Amino acid sequence: MKLFEVYPLFDVEPVKAEGCFVYDSEGTQYLDFYGGHAVISIGHGHPHYVERVTDQLGKIGFYSNSVPIQIQKDLAHALGESCGYKDWDLFLCNSGAEAIENAFKVASTFNNRKKILAFDGAFHGRTSLAVAATDNPNILFPINEGAEVIRVAFEDFEGVETELKKEEVCCVIIEGIQGVGGIHEPSPEFLKHIRKLCDETKTVFILDEVQSGFGRTGHFFAHQHSSVEPDIITMAKGMGNGFPVGGIITHPKFEAKYGMLGTTFGGNHLACAAALSVLEVIKDEKLIRNASVVGNYLIEQLKEIPEIKEIRGRGLMIGIEFNFQVGDLRKRLLNDKHIFTGSSSNKNTIRLLPPLNITNNEIDMFICALKEVLI
Repeated sequence: MKLFEVYPLFDVEPVKAEGCFVYDSEGTQYLDFYGGHAVISIGHGHPHYVERVTDQLGKIGFYSNSVPIQIQKDLAHALGESCGYKDWDLFLCNSGAEAIENAFKVASTFNNRKKILAFDGAFHGRTSLAVAATDNPNILFPINEGAEVIRVAFEDFEGVETELKKEEVCCVIIEGIQGVGGIHEPSPEFLKHIRKLCDETKTVFILDEVQSGFGRTGHFFAHQHSSVEPDIITMAKGMGNGFPVGGIITHPKFEAKYGMLGTTFGGNHLACAAALSVLEVIKDEKLIRNASVVGNYLIEQLKEIPEIKEIRGRGLMIGIEFNFQVGDLRKRLLNDKHIFTGSSSNKNTIRLLPPLNITNNEIDMFICALKEVLI
Protein backbone atom coordinates (compact mmCIF):
# COMPACT_ATOMS: atom_id res chain seq x y z
CA MET A 1 0.00 0.00 0.00
CA LYS A 2 1.11 3.57 -0.68
CA LEU A 3 -0.13 6.94 0.49
CA PHE A 4 -2.98 8.57 -1.41
CA GLU A 5 -1.08 11.41 -3.07
CA VAL A 6 -3.33 14.45 -2.69
CA TYR A 7 -0.62 16.86 -1.50
CA PRO A 8 2.37 18.20 -3.43
CA LEU A 9 5.43 17.41 -1.33
CA PHE A 10 8.76 19.17 -0.89
CA ASP A 11 11.85 17.00 -1.11
CA VAL A 12 12.55 17.44 2.61
CA GLU A 13 11.94 14.84 5.32
CA PRO A 14 11.85 16.42 8.80
CA VAL A 15 12.88 13.93 11.48
CA LYS A 16 13.18 16.17 14.56
CA ALA A 17 12.46 19.71 15.64
CA GLU A 18 13.18 22.15 18.43
CA GLY A 19 11.86 25.65 18.98
CA CYS A 20 11.64 27.43 15.63
CA PHE A 21 13.80 24.91 13.78
CA VAL A 22 13.29 21.52 12.15
CA TYR A 23 15.96 19.09 10.99
CA ASP A 24 15.88 16.69 8.05
CA SER A 25 17.19 13.13 7.82
CA GLU A 26 20.61 14.46 6.78
CA GLY A 27 20.88 16.81 9.75
CA THR A 28 20.21 20.02 7.82
CA GLN A 29 18.61 22.76 9.92
CA TYR A 30 15.54 24.58 8.59
CA LEU A 31 13.97 27.74 9.99
CA ASP A 32 10.22 27.15 10.35
CA PHE A 33 8.35 30.30 9.32
CA TYR A 34 5.10 28.46 8.65
CA GLY A 35 4.50 26.16 11.59
CA GLY A 36 2.36 23.68 9.68
CA HIS A 37 -0.43 26.16 8.80
CA ALA A 38 -0.10 27.99 12.17
CA VAL A 39 -0.26 24.74 14.15
CA ILE A 40 3.01 25.24 16.02
CA SER A 41 2.13 27.95 18.50
CA ILE A 42 4.64 27.43 21.36
CA GLY A 43 7.51 26.00 19.31
CA HIS A 44 8.51 22.48 18.43
CA GLY A 45 9.20 20.09 21.28
CA HIS A 46 8.57 22.56 24.08
CA PRO A 47 9.67 20.84 27.33
CA HIS A 48 6.49 21.68 29.26
CA TYR A 49 4.34 20.45 26.38
CA VAL A 50 6.26 17.17 26.14
CA GLU A 51 6.09 16.67 29.89
CA ARG A 52 2.35 17.39 30.09
CA VAL A 53 1.41 15.02 27.27
CA THR A 54 3.82 12.29 28.37
CA ASP A 55 2.58 12.45 31.95
CA GLN A 56 -1.04 12.17 30.80
CA LEU A 57 -0.19 9.22 28.56
CA GLY A 58 1.22 7.45 31.59
CA LYS A 59 -2.10 7.87 33.41
CA ILE A 60 -4.83 7.25 30.85
CA GLY A 61 -4.85 7.93 27.14
CA PHE A 62 -8.53 7.88 26.27
CA TYR A 63 -11.95 7.15 27.66
CA SER A 64 -15.55 7.69 26.64
CA ASN A 65 -17.27 11.08 26.90
CA SER A 66 -20.03 9.31 28.84
CA VAL A 67 -18.06 9.68 32.07
CA PRO A 68 -16.88 12.85 33.87
CA ILE A 69 -13.41 13.92 32.72
CA GLN A 70 -11.75 16.42 35.05
CA ILE A 71 -9.07 17.50 32.59
CA GLN A 72 -11.81 18.70 30.22
CA LYS A 73 -13.15 20.94 32.98
CA ASP A 74 -9.62 22.16 33.73
CA LEU A 75 -9.14 23.04 30.07
CA ALA A 76 -12.48 24.86 29.88
CA HIS A 77 -11.60 26.95 32.94
CA ALA A 78 -8.10 27.79 31.69
CA LEU A 79 -9.39 28.67 28.23
CA GLY A 80 -12.06 30.96 29.65
CA GLU A 81 -9.48 32.75 31.77
CA SER A 82 -7.11 33.13 28.81
CA CYS A 83 -9.50 34.28 26.10
CA GLY A 84 -11.86 36.40 28.20
CA TYR A 85 -15.05 34.44 27.52
CA LYS A 86 -15.33 33.02 31.03
CA ASP A 87 -19.10 32.46 31.02
CA TRP A 88 -19.26 30.73 27.63
CA ASP A 89 -19.40 26.98 26.98
CA LEU A 90 -16.80 24.75 25.35
CA PHE A 91 -17.36 21.78 23.05
CA LEU A 92 -14.23 19.83 22.14
CA CYS A 93 -13.61 18.02 18.86
CA ASN A 94 -10.58 17.00 16.80
CA SER A 95 -9.95 19.56 14.06
CA GLY A 96 -10.90 22.86 12.52
CA ALA A 97 -13.19 21.18 10.01
CA GLU A 98 -15.10 19.48 12.84
CA ALA A 99 -15.28 22.76 14.74
CA ILE A 100 -16.88 24.44 11.71
CA GLU A 101 -19.38 21.61 11.24
CA ASN A 102 -20.40 21.70 14.90
CA ALA A 103 -20.71 25.49 14.88
CA PHE A 104 -23.16 25.21 11.98
CA LYS A 105 -25.13 22.55 13.82
CA VAL A 106 -25.47 24.74 16.92
CA ALA A 107 -26.53 27.69 14.77
CA SER A 108 -29.10 25.72 12.79
CA THR A 109 -30.58 24.22 15.96
CA PHE A 110 -30.94 27.74 17.36
CA ASN A 111 -32.93 29.33 14.53
CA ASN A 112 -34.00 26.34 12.35
CA ARG A 113 -32.47 27.84 9.21
CA LYS A 114 -30.04 26.24 6.78
CA LYS A 115 -28.48 29.00 4.66
CA ILE A 116 -24.86 29.98 5.40
CA LEU A 117 -23.35 33.32 4.40
CA ALA A 118 -19.60 33.29 3.73
CA PHE A 119 -17.22 35.64 1.94
CA ASP A 120 -15.09 35.56 -1.18
CA GLY A 121 -11.57 34.42 -0.42
CA ALA A 122 -12.57 32.61 2.77
CA PHE A 123 -11.53 29.10 3.74
CA HIS A 124 -13.36 27.29 6.51
CA GLY A 125 -11.77 23.87 6.44
CA ARG A 126 -12.32 20.85 4.26
CA THR A 127 -15.91 20.47 5.35
CA SER A 128 -18.91 18.95 3.60
CA LEU A 129 -20.68 22.30 3.82
CA ALA A 130 -18.52 23.88 1.13
CA VAL A 131 -18.08 27.20 2.87
CA ALA A 132 -14.72 27.76 1.29
CA ALA A 133 -15.81 30.83 -0.62
CA THR A 134 -12.99 30.67 -3.11
CA ASP A 135 -12.75 29.82 -6.78
CA ASN A 136 -10.03 27.22 -6.16
CA PRO A 137 -11.74 23.95 -7.23
CA ASN A 138 -9.42 21.93 -5.01
CA ILE A 139 -11.10 23.17 -1.84
CA LEU A 140 -14.78 23.13 -2.75
CA PHE A 141 -16.86 20.26 -1.42
CA PRO A 142 -20.41 18.97 -1.76
CA ILE A 143 -23.08 20.70 0.29
CA ASN A 144 -25.08 18.78 2.89
CA GLU A 145 -28.68 18.15 1.93
CA GLY A 146 -30.75 21.20 2.65
CA ALA A 147 -27.81 23.54 3.24
CA GLU A 148 -27.05 26.44 0.93
CA VAL A 149 -23.98 28.63 0.89
CA ILE A 150 -24.38 32.27 -0.10
CA ARG A 151 -21.22 33.99 -1.26
CA VAL A 152 -20.79 37.70 -0.67
CA ALA A 153 -17.82 39.87 -1.58
CA PHE A 154 -15.39 40.57 1.25
CA GLU A 155 -16.32 43.81 3.03
CA ASP A 156 -19.54 44.14 1.01
CA PHE A 157 -21.68 46.04 3.52
CA GLU A 158 -24.76 46.24 1.27
CA GLY A 159 -24.50 42.62 0.16
CA VAL A 160 -24.57 41.36 3.74
CA GLU A 161 -27.49 43.61 4.61
CA THR A 162 -29.49 42.49 1.58
CA GLU A 163 -29.09 38.80 2.41
CA LEU A 164 -29.64 39.01 6.15
CA LYS A 165 -32.75 41.15 5.93
CA LYS A 166 -34.47 38.28 4.10
CA GLU A 167 -34.30 36.52 7.49
CA GLU A 168 -33.48 33.21 5.81
CA VAL A 169 -29.77 32.96 6.70
CA CYS A 170 -28.84 30.65 9.55
CA CYS A 171 -25.40 32.09 10.20
CA VAL A 172 -22.67 34.38 8.96
CA ILE A 173 -19.15 32.98 9.18
CA ILE A 174 -16.01 35.04 8.77
CA GLU A 175 -12.37 34.56 9.64
CA GLY A 176 -10.68 36.81 12.19
CA ILE A 177 -8.08 37.21 9.46
CA GLN A 178 -8.35 35.29 6.20
CA GLY A 179 -5.54 32.75 6.00
CA VAL A 180 -5.69 30.69 2.80
CA GLY A 181 -7.20 33.69 1.03
CA GLY A 182 -3.95 35.63 1.44
CA ILE A 183 -4.12 37.30 4.88
CA HIS A 184 -6.97 39.79 4.63
CA GLU A 185 -8.40 41.33 7.80
CA PRO A 186 -12.02 42.48 8.03
CA SER A 187 -12.33 46.03 9.28
CA PRO A 188 -13.81 46.74 12.72
CA GLU A 189 -16.62 48.62 10.99
CA PHE A 190 -17.49 45.60 8.85
CA LEU A 191 -17.54 43.21 11.83
CA LYS A 192 -19.71 45.63 13.80
CA HIS A 193 -22.03 45.92 10.80
CA ILE A 194 -22.43 42.14 10.73
CA ARG A 195 -23.01 42.04 14.48
CA LYS A 196 -25.78 44.64 14.28
CA LEU A 197 -27.52 42.91 11.38
CA CYS A 198 -27.29 39.50 13.05
CA ASP A 199 -28.94 40.92 16.17
CA GLU A 200 -31.73 42.44 14.10
CA THR A 201 -32.44 39.29 12.08
CA LYS A 202 -31.81 36.51 14.64
CA THR A 203 -28.84 35.31 12.60
CA VAL A 204 -25.95 33.56 14.33
CA PHE A 205 -22.55 35.26 14.01
CA ILE A 206 -19.62 32.81 13.81
CA LEU A 207 -15.99 33.90 14.03
CA ASP A 208 -13.62 31.36 12.52
CA GLU A 209 -10.43 31.65 14.59
CA VAL A 210 -9.04 28.24 13.59
CA GLN A 211 -5.89 29.81 12.12
CA SER A 212 -5.93 33.29 13.67
CA GLY A 213 -6.65 32.29 17.27
CA PHE A 214 -4.57 31.36 20.32
CA GLY A 215 -2.55 34.55 20.44
CA ARG A 216 -1.24 34.58 16.89
CA THR A 217 -2.27 38.17 16.10
CA GLY A 218 -1.39 39.85 19.40
CA HIS A 219 -4.80 39.21 20.99
CA PHE A 220 -6.06 35.79 21.98
CA PHE A 221 -8.53 35.95 19.08
CA ALA A 222 -8.09 38.19 16.06
CA HIS A 223 -11.63 39.60 16.26
CA GLN A 224 -10.78 41.07 19.67
CA HIS A 225 -8.78 43.78 17.91
CA SER A 226 -12.18 45.07 16.75
CA SER A 227 -13.98 44.83 20.12
CA VAL A 228 -16.73 42.72 18.57
CA GLU A 229 -18.36 39.75 20.31
CA PRO A 230 -19.64 36.94 18.06
CA ASP A 231 -22.04 34.15 19.05
CA ILE A 232 -19.76 31.17 18.32
CA ILE A 233 -15.99 30.94 17.95
CA THR A 234 -14.22 28.04 16.24
CA MET A 235 -10.69 26.96 17.21
CA ALA A 236 -8.06 24.37 16.30
CA LYS A 237 -4.51 24.46 14.80
CA GLY A 238 -2.39 26.31 17.42
CA MET A 239 -4.68 25.02 20.15
CA GLY A 240 -2.73 21.75 20.43
CA ASN A 241 0.74 22.68 19.07
CA GLY A 242 0.63 19.67 16.75
CA PHE A 243 -1.74 17.40 18.67
CA PRO A 244 -5.11 17.02 16.86
CA VAL A 245 -7.61 19.08 18.84
CA GLY A 246 -10.31 21.58 18.01
CA GLY A 247 -13.32 23.13 19.60
CA ILE A 248 -16.05 25.72 19.62
CA ILE A 249 -17.00 28.12 22.37
CA THR A 250 -20.60 29.28 22.45
CA HIS A 251 -22.47 32.20 23.98
CA PRO A 252 -24.62 31.30 27.02
CA LYS A 253 -27.78 31.96 24.98
CA PHE A 254 -27.33 28.56 23.31
CA GLU A 255 -28.94 25.80 25.34
CA ALA A 256 -27.14 22.46 25.37
CA LYS A 257 -29.27 19.35 24.85
CA TYR A 258 -28.23 15.73 25.16
CA GLY A 259 -27.43 14.32 21.73
CA MET A 260 -27.21 17.76 20.12
CA LEU A 261 -23.51 17.30 19.30
CA GLY A 262 -21.27 14.26 19.49
CA THR A 263 -17.70 13.07 18.98
CA THR A 264 -15.69 9.93 19.71
CA PHE A 265 -12.20 11.30 20.21
CA GLY A 266 -13.00 14.95 20.92
CA GLY A 267 -11.87 16.04 24.37
CA ASN A 268 -9.74 12.97 25.01
CA HIS A 269 -7.23 13.16 27.85
CA LEU A 270 -4.16 13.57 25.65
CA ALA A 271 -5.72 16.34 23.58
CA CYS A 272 -6.76 18.18 26.72
CA ALA A 273 -3.27 17.84 28.20
CA ALA A 274 -1.76 19.23 25.00
CA ALA A 275 -4.17 22.17 24.89
CA LEU A 276 -3.68 22.93 28.59
CA SER A 277 0.08 22.99 28.19
CA VAL A 278 -0.25 25.42 25.28
CA LEU A 279 -2.33 27.81 27.39
CA GLU A 280 0.14 27.52 30.27
CA VAL A 281 3.16 28.26 28.09
CA ILE A 282 1.41 31.15 26.33
CA LYS A 283 0.66 32.68 29.73
CA ASP A 284 3.98 31.96 31.45
CA GLU A 285 6.15 33.07 28.54
CA LYS A 286 3.91 36.03 27.57
CA LEU A 287 3.70 34.76 23.99
CA ILE A 288 0.72 36.89 23.00
CA ARG A 289 2.74 40.00 23.76
CA ASN A 290 5.72 38.44 21.99
CA ALA A 291 3.60 37.82 18.89
CA SER A 292 2.65 41.50 18.86
CA VAL A 293 6.12 42.92 19.53
CA VAL A 294 8.09 40.58 17.29
CA GLY A 295 5.36 40.75 14.65
CA ASN A 296 5.69 44.54 14.55
CA TYR A 297 9.44 44.15 14.19
CA LEU A 298 8.92 41.73 11.29
CA ILE A 299 6.57 44.16 9.54
CA GLU A 300 9.01 47.06 9.95
CA GLN A 301 11.83 44.99 8.45
CA LEU A 302 9.64 43.87 5.55
CA LYS A 303 8.82 47.51 4.77
CA GLU A 304 12.48 48.03 3.88
CA ILE A 305 12.29 45.55 0.98
CA PRO A 306 11.25 47.44 -2.17
CA GLU A 307 10.19 44.33 -4.12
CA ILE A 308 7.28 43.78 -1.73
CA LYS A 309 4.02 45.22 -3.06
CA GLU A 310 1.94 44.95 0.11
CA ILE A 311 2.23 43.67 3.69
CA ARG A 312 -0.95 42.45 5.40
CA GLY A 313 -1.86 40.96 8.76
CA ARG A 314 -1.10 41.33 12.45
CA GLY A 315 1.29 39.82 14.93
CA LEU A 316 2.73 36.61 13.55
CA MET A 317 0.08 36.11 10.87
CA ILE A 318 1.58 38.01 7.96
CA GLY A 319 1.04 38.00 4.20
CA ILE A 320 3.60 39.55 1.88
CA GLU A 321 2.45 40.18 -1.68
CA PHE A 322 4.67 40.67 -4.71
CA ASN A 323 4.00 41.68 -8.31
CA PHE A 324 4.77 38.13 -9.45
CA GLN A 325 3.84 34.58 -8.52
CA VAL A 326 5.87 33.41 -5.53
CA GLY A 327 6.17 29.67 -6.18
CA ASP A 328 9.80 29.86 -7.32
CA LEU A 329 10.65 32.34 -4.56
CA ARG A 330 9.37 29.94 -1.90
CA LYS A 331 11.36 27.10 -3.45
CA ARG A 332 14.54 29.19 -3.32
CA LEU A 333 13.88 30.08 0.29
CA LEU A 334 13.46 26.40 1.10
CA ASN A 335 16.18 24.84 -1.04
CA ASP A 336 18.85 27.55 -0.86
CA LYS A 337 18.17 29.20 2.50
CA HIS A 338 16.44 26.32 4.33
CA ILE A 339 13.39 28.32 5.37
CA PHE A 340 9.80 27.06 5.31
CA THR A 341 7.12 29.56 4.25
CA GLY A 342 3.48 29.19 3.23
CA SER A 343 1.40 29.75 0.13
CA SER A 344 -2.13 31.07 -0.34
CA SER A 345 -4.86 31.03 -2.97
CA ASN A 346 -3.39 34.39 -4.04
CA LYS A 347 -0.43 33.09 -6.05
CA ASN A 348 1.51 36.32 -5.45
CA THR A 349 1.37 36.09 -1.65
CA ILE A 350 3.63 34.30 0.84
CA ARG A 351 2.13 33.47 4.23
CA LEU A 352 4.27 33.73 7.36
CA LEU A 353 3.00 31.85 10.44
CA PRO A 354 6.03 31.15 12.65
CA PRO A 355 5.86 29.89 16.25
CA LEU A 356 4.81 32.53 18.77
CA ASN A 357 8.08 32.22 20.68
CA ILE A 358 10.17 33.33 17.71
CA THR A 359 12.70 36.09 18.39
CA ASN A 360 14.16 39.02 16.50
CA ASN A 361 17.20 36.88 15.72
CA GLU A 362 15.09 34.48 13.64
CA ILE A 363 13.33 37.44 12.04
CA ASP A 364 16.72 38.82 10.98
CA MET A 365 17.66 35.42 9.53
CA PHE A 366 14.52 35.40 7.42
CA ILE A 367 14.86 39.01 6.25
CA CYS A 368 18.47 38.48 5.25
CA ALA A 369 17.59 35.33 3.32
CA LEU A 370 14.62 36.96 1.60
CA LYS A 371 16.72 39.90 0.43
CA GLU A 372 19.36 37.55 -0.95
CA VAL A 373 16.94 35.39 -2.95
CA LEU A 374 15.30 38.52 -4.39
CA ILE A 375 18.58 39.78 -5.87
